Amino acid sequence: MSDGLRTVLSFLVVLGVLVFVHEMGHYLAARWRGVHVEVFSIGFGRAIRKWTDKRGTEWRLSWLPLGGFVKLHGQEGPDDATPEQRARWLPGRTFHEKPVRDRAIVVAAGPAANFILAAVLFAGLYMSIGQPQPAATVGGVVENSAAARAGLLPGDRILSLDGQPIGRFEEVQRHIQARAGQPVQLRISREGAEQQLTATPDAREANGGTVGVLGVTGGAPEFRRLNPFSAVAAGVAQTADITGQTLAGIWQMVTGQRGTDDLGGPLRIAQLSGQVALMGVASLVSFIAILSVNLALINLFPIPVLDGGHLVFYALEAIRGRPVPPRVMEYGFRAGMLLLVALFVFTTFKDVVRLFG
Repeated sequence: MSDGLRTVLSFLVVLGVLVFVHEMGHYLAARWRGVHVEVFSIGFGRAIRKWTDKRGTEWRLSWLPLGGFVKLHGQEGPDDATPEQRARWLPGRTFHEKPVRDRAIVVAAGPAANFILAAVLFAGLYMSIGQPQPAATVGGVVENSAAARAGLLPGDRILSLDGQPIGRFEEVQRHIQARAGQPVQLRISREGAEQQLTATPDAREANGGTVGVLGVTGGAPEFRRLNPFSAVAAGVAQTADITGQTLAGIWQMVTGQRGTDDLGGPLRIAQLSGQVALMGVASLVSFIAILSVNLALINLFPIPVLDGGHLVFYALEAIRGRPVPPRVMEYGFRAGMLLLVALFVFTTFKDVVRLFG
């Protein structure tokens, strides 16, 4: 398969899964709260294929696969609906007449579905392939370093330092950093046999102080399969961890502590999809899980047009006891749309520069 075709197909798979799950969250929540769903569409524009189920929902697969939508019955509201639309409303099944709590549930269900998808995918990987365990294995040895002088070799597994058992590479770093210039006793395993070595970490200035440096890099992580309950718990924890890291990164960009080099648009996602697909199904599944978290967070931003913007309006409605004035919502949606268009143009420009120089 050519690189271009693999990139396109991988991108369609990744985006299709993310959009389908997101919109399915809205769809299922709408049915739960008694709202009729008129259209469930994957993609925009003219439909390639469509059919209507027994509940009256039209399912579409459209030609522009850059998103999707769920059209809720009576979503337009009495002030915006035409007489013809109002005449077709099904009593008790329109979105606008539902309590603010039900409307908020339907809107929040899309991002929630993406969070759930990420946790499920991570859990599936941990049950089938295993959870990566960063073992204290030496991946590389720096020339003329303390590790090289001590006789450490790539592939050695560090079992203990100064008699303290070691299980993770991070533990090696913590132990060594505090012992610049001090001899450290290492017990290692090499090709099934244990050996004793002595290394004296080199001193290096860092963060206004002196730290010890051994001169090794960590090896490939080991994988340990988890039982279903442990896998689900680990999947939820991993999803929460990625959520926290993503929010921290966004905050650093907002405050100027970090550049915008990591931002990417559809072109960047397509490029990465093709690269990750080349690494195997497990890598692609993990990539989808990470993107699912990002999609959930983006949709929860308090920007009108996005799910988060709608939730802000519903929160104001709950506090005020009446809906936000239509003019305020109109201006808010216009501003939100302009912001999204500007962000799309900015990220696409960065993608083009990154890809084509």
